[in-house]
Amino acid sequence: MLIESSKMNARSRIIVALDVADVADAAQLVEQLEPYVGGFKVGLEFITGSYTQLIAGAPEQEAAQQLLQLRQLYGRIAKTLMWDGKFSDIPNTIAGATRALQPVGPKFFTVHASAGRAAVAAAVANRGSSAVLGVTVLTSIEPQECRSVFGDEPGAKVLEFAQLLVTAGADGIVCAPWELPVLAQHQQFSSLVKVIPGIRPADAAAGDQARVGTPGWAIGHGADHLVVGRAITKPERGTPVEAALRIIEEIEAA
Repeated sequence: MLIESSKMNARSRIIVALDVADVADAAQLVEQLEPYVGGFKVGLEFITGSYTQLIAGAPEQEAAQQLLQLRQLYGRIAKTLMWDGKFSDIPNTIAGATRALQPVGPKFFTVHASAGRAAVAAAVANRGSSAVLGVTVLTSIEPQECRSVFGDEPGAKVLEFAQLLVTAGADGIVCAPWELPVLAQHQQFSSLVKVIPGIRPADAAAGDQARVGTPGWAIGHGADHLVVGRAITKPERGTPVEAALRIIEEIEAA
């Protein structure tokens, strides 16, 4: 199901986050960037925004056109899609949500490891052809806040979540770049595909992210895929395509 890291080229490692609420904006980004990246991610902003557009945001005729655009978009990107719904609920609810996602058939979808082993296992049991990624400690959480929320440092907590994901049968892990060296010290986590957000080129602002890393550093420390949003879709200089090409160059150098 999953491609070995050693067989992936630089382009295929990049997953662009479509952090927009409008279907037309997402489609425009896909049209621009598809030749230069390996896939796309839809998260809470796009999932919620596109849904509310259809049920409350437009007249019926316009909503019908938006639905057509949405279906065309998913038809185009589904095979490389990361559905970042971050499922976090009781096992029965997560099982139902996972089954409901199967007609889209994304490459990856996410579930919070903090929902517990049984909840992750429910996602795994109902995943169909998709791969389950376990979200650990969000990249916006600083060490002090991590101690307050989870009772431990990010590195230690990510290790604990990684063990839970392995025992539950998950395919991969989502964590900050900072935790990659920690995971690399443990052979039992080598089977997990490492999908890494919080990626910022050296000349880009961190924004609301706390535990970030550059593309080259992350790849050099074991990342399989890099999730990149604003650094590509809203670059501080140049166009989105130019930003993607700069990241490809950095990955190739690593």
